Parts: sequence; C-alpha cells; structure tokens
Amino acid sequence: MSNPGPTLNPESFWFLRHGETDWNTRNLAQGNVDIPLNANGLAQAKSAALLLRGKTIGAIVASPLGRAKVTAEIAGEAVGLPVAFDPGLRECAYGVMEGQPMTEWFTAWVEGTMTPDGGESFADLKQRAVDAVNRCLRHPAPVLIVAHGALFRALRAVMGHEPNVRTRNAVPMWCEPPATGSGRWGIEYADMPSAGG
Repeated sequence: MSNPGPTLNPESFWFLRHGETDWNTRNLAQGNVDIPLNANGLAQAKSAALLLRGKTIGAIVASPLGRAKVTAEIAGEAVGLPVAFDPGLRECAYGVMEGQPMTEWFTAWVEGTMTPDGGESFADLKQRAVDAVNRCLRHPAPVLIVAHGALFRALRAVMGHEPNVRTRNAVPMWCEPPATGSGRWGIEYADMPSAGG
C-alpha cells in the first residue's frame, strides 16, 4: 500500500504570507535569507491587519524570519494578540539557488524532479509544513499562521490543490477542511466576501 503522505489536522485556520520584499519584486528565491519587508510590504502588512481586525482569531503563530515576524507583529497589534514563533514555519532552504531568479529550476523543484544542492526537497518541505501547522493548530482556534510562499505551495499540495501557484503577499486566506473528510480544502482570500467561515 502506498504512503498517502502527510495529513493536516482537519481544522480551519488563517494563513498569511508576509508582505513584499525587494527580492519578491525581482522574482528571486529568498529561502532562508532574511530579506526585510520593503516600504510596500510594510503597507501591505498594515492592510492585512485591517482585513483581520473584524475576524475571530484565537492565536497567531509565525515563522521567525524577519519578513514574516514583522508582518505577524503588525497583525497582532491590530487584533490584540501576541505572536508565538515556530521554526518549522521558516521558508524552504534553496541552497545554491538562494538569491537566484525563480526560473525553470523552481518548477522542477515543486514537481520533485530536482532539489538544489544544499536545499530542502519539496517532499521534505511538505512534511515539515504539515508538522508545523499541526503544532500551530494546538493553539486556541482559529489560528493565524504567518509564513511564506513556498511553504504554502507545499500546503496547497497536501490540501489537494495545484501546488505551483503564487500566494499573494499579505492577504489573509481562510483554509477550511473538506466537509466530508476527504477531497480538497477550501482556500479563500479575506478580501473575498465569504472568507472566514
């Protein structure tokens, strides 16, 4: 019998990718390089905080990398919650490809046909992302998870969606397990009218 792969606990949560950085604008792989938010990214984080202000949030857990940490702290200030950190939410390490344009190699990495030297495979990222999110879901619900784009690509794969889709910077997403216990999760941006249950 084949291994079904990592499984998320069936509990709804918010996911927020960090605001924009200068490397985002240049389509460069950031990985674990700690690139800060740019001025637009800070403005995006403040906009995300406004979108979250009217939502029910029980806890905030973030990646410790600066671009996610600052985004989470801005959101936390708006909703009146402290930010906890989980190192498992860090962005994927791309090894020799960190700082390089996200070209054909990135698609091959998502498809599992190559892993950059010194980098983390997409399969390993999926397992790490699921383990981290399941830890986050032990906090008071619903949890807001603030992390990274490639990490959410891994979560999309586990949720039954096409993984290689770019996640918008600093727009919260409501992630909801399938009602039947199998099938695709619901993923909806908070600037869509029905997001947030």
